Amino acid sequence: MPHELPKAYEPGAIETRWADYWIKEKLFSVPTPPPGETRPVFTLLLPPPNVTGRLHMGHMLNQTQMDIIVRWHRMRGFITLWLPGTDHAGIATQMMVEKQLEREGKKRRDLGREKFIERVWEWKREYGGAILDQMKRLGASVDWDREYFTMDDNLSHAVREVFVRLYEEGLIYRGPFIVNWCPWHETAISDLEVKHEEVQGKLWEIRYPVIGSDEFITVATTRPETMLGDTAIAVNAKDERYTHLHGKKVLLPLMNREIPIITDELAQPEFGTGAVKVTPAHDPNDFEAGKRHDLPQINVMDNRAHMNANAGPYAGLDRFEARKRVLHDLREQGFLGGEKDYTLAIGKCDRCGTVVEPRLSEQWFVKIAPLAARAKEAVESGEITIVPENHRQVYLNWMNNIHDWCVSRQLWWGHRIPAWTCAHASCNEIIVAREAPAKCPKCGGPVEQVSDVLDTWFSSGLLPFTTLGWPEKTRDQEVFYPTTLLITAYEILFFWVARMIMFGCHFMQGHQQDAAIKKSSGWGDRKNDSVPFREVYIHALVRDAERQKMSKTKGNVIDPLEIIERFGTDATRFTLAAMAAPGTDIAFNESRTEGYRAFANKIWNAARFMFMNVDRLGGAGAPARENLPGLKGVSGFNSAALEDRWILSRFNRVAADVNDALAAYRFHEAANRIYDFFWGEFCDWYLELIKPRLNEAGNTAQTACANLVTLFDAALRLLHPVMPFITEEIWQAMYEGKALFKSIALTAYPQADEKQFDLAAETEMAILQDLIVSVRNLRAELKIEPKVKVPIEVFAHEPEIARMIENNHGAVERLATVEKINFAAGSLAKLPGARHTSRFDVHVVYERKIDVTAECERVRKELERIEKGIATGQRQLGNDQFLAKAPAAVVENLRKQQQELAVLKEKAESKMKELGCAT
Repeated sequence: MPHELPKAYEPGAIETRWADYWIKEKLFSVPTPPPGETRPVFTLLLPPPNVTGRLHMGHMLNQTQMDIIVRWHRMRGFITLWLPGTDHAGIATQMMVEKQLEREGKKRRDLGREKFIERVWEWKREYGGAILDQMKRLGASVDWDREYFTMDDNLSHAVREVFVRLYEEGLIYRGPFIVNWCPWHETAISDLEVKHEEVQGKLWEIRYPVIGSDEFITVATTRPETMLGDTAIAVNAKDERYTHLHGKKVLLPLMNREIPIITDELAQPEFGTGAVKVTPAHDPNDFEAGKRHDLPQINVMDNRAHMNANAGPYAGLDRFEARKRVLHDLREQGFLGGEKDYTLAIGKCDRCGTVVEPRLSEQWFVKIAPLAARAKEAVESGEITIVPENHRQVYLNWMNNIHDWCVSRQLWWGHRIPAWTCAHASCNEIIVAREAPAKCPKCGGPVEQVSDVLDTWFSSGLLPFTTLGWPEKTRDQEVFYPTTLLITAYEILFFWVARMIMFGCHFMQGHQQDAAIKKSSGWGDRKNDSVPFREVYIHALVRDAERQKMSKTKGNVIDPLEIIERFGTDATRFTLAAMAAPGTDIAFNESRTEGYRAFANKIWNAARFMFMNVDRLGGAGAPARENLPGLKGVSGFNSAALEDRWILSRFNRVAADVNDALAAYRFHEAANRIYDFFWGEFCDWYLELIKPRLNEAGNTAQTACANLVTLFDAALRLLHPVMPFITEEIWQAMYEGKALFKSIALTAYPQADEKQFDLAAETEMAILQDLIVSVRNLRAELKIEPKVKVPIEVFAHEPEIARMIENNHGAVERLATVEKINFAAGSLAKLPGARHTSRFDVHVVYERKIDVTAECERVRKELERIEKGIATGQRQLGNDQFLAKAPAAVVENLRKQQQELAVLKEKAESKMKELGCAT
């Protein structure tokens, strides 16, 4: 029966169907291999998107690269596990639900903790799977049977175990410290969750009266409202201006509280007035100074950054309203000195944009130095490789300057800290335990669990081993841990990657990967099996076409789903892959995607051409045998003709290049090599070269058709990881439901066979192509009508070249529209309009009556136009102001135009010389 492939390529019509098919057939589900398995293993953990997430271009790039690598390994015979899941995203999810409640006129405290948590789970069930549904639509080849959620019971159990163990080891402690406090979320957040922005603010000078004198000490501050919590004024012991004030006190304006003048390195004589206010509860440096001098810690704000009772008459005011009132009162009472504009960096919550308040708070911390030491060593020793290389040094620099990690959050949604406090004020014992204690072990009193939850990154940092069954020892851990690779974004190198390395190295000490699997996977020389992954690839950032970072504020955010709707998933994936050079950001341009949509259409039409010939000749639509993983080269290929030997050699070289590129995560090189081969060498040349043989009678046509089918099958497999949908559609049509495998994704990825390299065939074909292209160019220059056949003269520099051209004269005549080839005995280089190369000279024999005078005038005017364009462009490119203000794309286009005009000028001058025009 005829092979079914619609005339028009419509990606939307095929992509959803195959995405559903892959899931329904569980093609990518991976059962745990039993002992004795010797196949290599490839494991990759999906960076779990937030349960609140929606697909953006960063996700699209990340998942495209992961899917390419996963499909490539699977087709090479690896036991391949791509593990998907979502993160509960403590702050983000709680914010979503609180906003939902706000629209109903409610607050979470109206519901109470238990009812609020029920509401969050309800929200998660209704909305939380959106991004995974989008992944399914994109055909991500993950093992959906192993999908996890970070709040699943088994993972929650593992999180509690980790916390308790760290506490028992003295690596978790509780204490009052300055933290970044988000007043909107009413919780501490980490340094990494604070984004800093430069803004224009004010610097105010406040005069503090020295008790017992008429003197004032003046200090400068950008946060005058915090002065209400001042407990000292600091001066430097070496600052002679204040030596006479050592040991004295000042009166704190507005609060009428006496505070001491202390000497401390906090004050630097060269900065400002040399004196600084000390507010231990509202500044990290002041906090340390306060500890050195045993100063009181007065917190003047509540959880919402409103002034509390310690702020006296300003209690109840929002911090910024309090600032206005404080400044007014200082001015009225004569304590406000100078005021000037000042540029300062303010920290904002990365989630909600609220200005963060440094604030003293009782929190839980991980003592990070012991964990960081092992994590640093794992990268320095090469047990973990970070690509590109520059990110390795960034990681090491950060690990050398790491601070203790505040892991507690004042939220309700998340993993609640497994700690309880005794309700008796006289006892106040803290109990950290795996199970809830019935009573206080110290005094027997009732206990209450602390309300804080853990930072989301605490639980996600455990995923490489907790998703494989830890704390139990499982077969999954023996097989799949350490994972092979992590592909992720730079911005979570510290949030997530570093923490996974720290936790993995600590909790998986002594772990041994199955020896046979480890050896077959290529990790036999790496001794440390506690690391969470062997390699980390940091992918690029996707920017807009002008190389600007995408943001909703700028209005330049590109929705990948809209691009997919217009051009198809395959074309969008190919765009991202082809532009993903390591270490460089991607300037996403729709014109590229449009071009790759045309590439998919080219493949589609080539497939229809193949099926037309298969059906006409009554041959098979698929190779006689299917390649299995481990086989090299292309089997069942008859390579008698030059074009067959050439395409077979080229395919093997391209396969070698693509495999090498993917092994080095050079996705752009792999995609571009496939593109050049499929569009240029296969479609534009090979298909055209074999057309006459397909129309011949008998075995000649059958052999040509069989070769075409065999090579097309191999080329589809080469392309499949990058463009999975179109390759699946065509491949399935080739086999008409009779394939040995359910999907092209389960077949073998082409591996190069050096025995099929044919340098002689490639050289001969390169000469033939050069000849055909030269004739085509000469025809264009002579303005010969496309259908007009003309004779050509060829002078071959070697007899072997002449024989090769003669043997393939039909291809030259047909593809260059040549009537006849005449071989010359001598050089043709000096003939007007001839082409001279290192292998041959060619001359198109064509006499066209022209008015030389008129033609000279036409070319002269054209040359004047070109020279004027060059001069204009040179003026612009030589103008520094223009270069500084013009968008990068405009400057780049101008440079390209200059290059093109230079080529046109050379051609015009050559034409005038050929015509003998007067200069």
